[in-house]
Amino acid sequence: MARILFWASFEEVSYIRLSPMNVLALSGTLLIVFMALFFLLVAYTSIREFIPGYPDANMVRNIMNNASHLDSLETQIDQKDAYIKNLSDIITGKVSDLEDTSQARTEVNKKVEFTRSVDDSLMRQKIESEEQYNLMVTGAIQTKQQSLPVFHFFKPVNGLITNGFKPDEDHYGTDIVCAPNELVKAVLDGTVILASWTLETGYVIEIQHDNNLVSIYKHNSELLKKVGNRVKAGEGIAIVGNSGEYTTGPHLHFELWHDGIPKNPEDYIAF
Repeated sequence: MARILFWASFEEVSYIRLSPMNVLALSGTLLIVFMALFFLLVAYTSIREFIPGYPDANMVRNIMNNASHLDSLETQIDQKDAYIKNLSDIITGKVSDLEDTSQARTEVNKKVEFTRSVDDSLMRQKIESEEQYNLMVTGAIQTKQQSLPVFHFFKPVNGLITNGFKPDEDHYGTDIVCAPNELVKAVLDGTVILASWTLETGYVIEIQHDNNLVSIYKHNSELLKKVGNRVKAGEGIAIVGNSGEYTTGPHLHFELWHDGIPKNPEDYIAF
């Protein structure tokens, strides 16, 4: 038992009875109070920044900014992946299953059915065949008719023919193997109507000549002319290459079309 005495007269004021159980309870209470105070100090004051491994305010701000930037980058990557996939499907001719978010439009598509008759299909096929590669202004009258055999063609490249004109096999031109980096030349005077790249035939250039004659040069490694350029016969327009999926080696695939009909280039050009 511990006694508390008044300091002047040593008179007993109060006393505390100590026992092992009281000491243990008092110690536990003091420990709990100390831990609660320590938790409050750490949670609501800047003392927590001095704890090793605990992030400070700048670090927390940087983490939040990085997380926001990461979310934005993931969204942009997903959008670019979707764009590249759609572009790849368009180039390869695949049709994606697109979901229409408009309920009204979906109902209209379900109700309306478009059918094409046999006569309509035949008329479309005839018109498309007649108008293919036709760049003349509608209503213009061609006063001077010139047949294809009277043209004096310039040889596009010097080389060896490896595959000829086979329309039954959907091969509408002549494959010519020549030296690497050979200059491809225009066979006649004309205007470039196409200078682009396709997945199947690589770099392609097409030239519109007089009398509805079109020459096509495929699988090039580089194009030297742009759409709208005027070219002369024998002028360089491209470099022989091996671009596109439909090729097994460096060569030029050359085609001639007259009035929308493919012609055998070997009938008019001495390769």
